[in-house]
Amino acid sequence: MILKDLRIFSQNIHKSNFLINTILKVNHDFDIIFIQEPSWTTLRFIPSSMNPKGVPLLGVPNHPNWLTFVREPSSSNESPRVVIYINIKLSSFRFSFRKNIILASFFNNNSTFWIMNIYSDSSHTALKYLKDTEVNLSNLLIMTGDFNIRDSFWDPAFSHHSHLCDNLLIIADSFNLELLCPTNNVPTRYSDSDSGSNSTIDLMFLRSSSRELNSHSILPDSQLFSDHTPLIITIDIIEEYIDSFKFSIAKNSKEESRFIREVMCAIKSINADDLVNSFKLKETTSSLVSTIDHAWKANSK
Repeated sequence: MILKDLRIFSQNIHKSNFLINTILKVNHDFDIIFIQEPSWTTLRFIPSSMNPKGVPLLGVPNHPNWLTFVREPSSSNESPRVVIYINIKLSSFRFSFRKNIILASFFNNNSTFWIMNIYSDSSHTALKYLKDTEVNLSNLLIMTGDFNIRDSFWDPAFSHHSHLCDNLLIIADSFNLELLCPTNNVPTRYSDSDSGSNSTIDLMFLRSSSRELNSHSILPDSQLFSDHTPLIITIDIIEEYIDSFKFSIAKNSKEESRFIREVMCAIKSINADDLVNSFKLKETTSSLVSTIDHAWKANSK
């Protein structure tokens, strides 16, 4: 298998449960889906000794063809602002989740690459976080999302310039990213009233060396049940040949004994008291699988 590029879809869905399910169902030809303002809904009811009807399990919609990366809210009154879906066909590239803002990384050609999805509210919380927090990232491929900043620098229909734009561009430059100008310069958010004005607040930033700069598209006719339009792009990354060699460990060998010891140590090190929810369980399971995979390859021939 050769990973030649990533086809990316990004949209603020304005908490539409129907829209996010539709996106996951019909966009199977994309590799990564960035969602801002996802719906936070009851996925199912889990058994409870206190409630015969069960206890609701809240979360973002899932789909069997997609790996879900989302930060669980700290309280029941909150909901996540962003979610990343990774096509399951890319699972071999070992995507993993980072909770500050929303970051996902994957391993390719002996290097770690990063992707970033952002929703910055009207108080510009995410922008302030990135400005005030030292985030050391190399190989950040893309930063995209809803930045909630109107500025003449990227919106020809808006006549004003603000320090928020300057701050965002400084942050992007620190990650070696450049702002993309879409091939069709149309608004990304449409006003829900006749008196309001349409705006461009959904943006994409790519690595300065990317040949895809200024080649992404805005889909103005694909709003469905959101006031934001999707952004789509295909970006090249370093090619990697995935080794298809079948690893094996000889039965009753010292390598088999060492592999078993390493797996048992990894299992014993799991803190069961920390498995407080499904997201923590998924995170722990993913880490355990990665450890076992590493041990298997280290002891295989």
